[in-house]
Amino acid sequence: MGSRTAVEDADAEAADNGPLRLCAVSRVQKPPDQLIRFVAGPDLVIVPDLARRLPGRGVWIEATREAVDVAVRRKVFARSLKKNVSVPSDLAALVERLLQKRLAEAVSIANKAGLLVAGFAKVEASIAAGRTVALIHAIDAAGEGVGKLDRKFKALLGPEAASATIVRELGGGELSLALGRPNVIHAAAAEGGASRRLIEEARRLRRYRLGSAPDDCLLPAT
Repeated sequence: MGSRTAVEDADAEAADNGPLRLCAVSRVQKPPDQLIRFVAGPDLVIVPDLARRLPGRGVWIEATREAVDVAVRRKVFARSLKKNVSVPSDLAALVERLLQKRLAEAVSIANKAGLLVAGFAKVEASIAAGRTVALIHAIDAAGEGVGKLDRKFKALLGPEAASATIVRELGGGELSLALGRPNVIHAAAAEGGASRRLIEEARRLRRYRLGSAPDDCLLPAT
């Protein structure tokens, strides 16, 4: 049996992360990777527990911005915890910022692990050599360069598999900061555990923003 791809490993890890949990908004049971856990801090302010490690009783909400907004409006947290809690009015935006930060950190970790190359020519060479498992573009990248690299990547992996690992969720400034170098617009990730985490964090952020979009779709709508 051949070795699994980064996407398959990320899928397996997500599927094996615990029992089903009940979404406090929809009242539907879902795997933990499709939900966000919230807890009340010592000051009774609701905070997102994206790593699922904070102590206390958790409230699980479907991992979409829409669901978090509904939870805030309907006072779901107080009802679920059966206590008066303070809920930030911008909780949905806070969650998005934290998810974006987690993705940037994952990019930085992959870079420190020696799994990333940046710059159009190096990315193109990585794809040609068959080393690329995730292709990263800045949100503000020019369409011509994005299109050229995407076509090469899809020719390597096939359209469906390649689209599942094309990440375009961070701006050029965020990518540059994560990689510790200026003007990063394109990057490519090679196979490795840090790259699998990068792929999963990108999926998580994308699902949160788009809500009902397919789990494996990372490309922004055109």
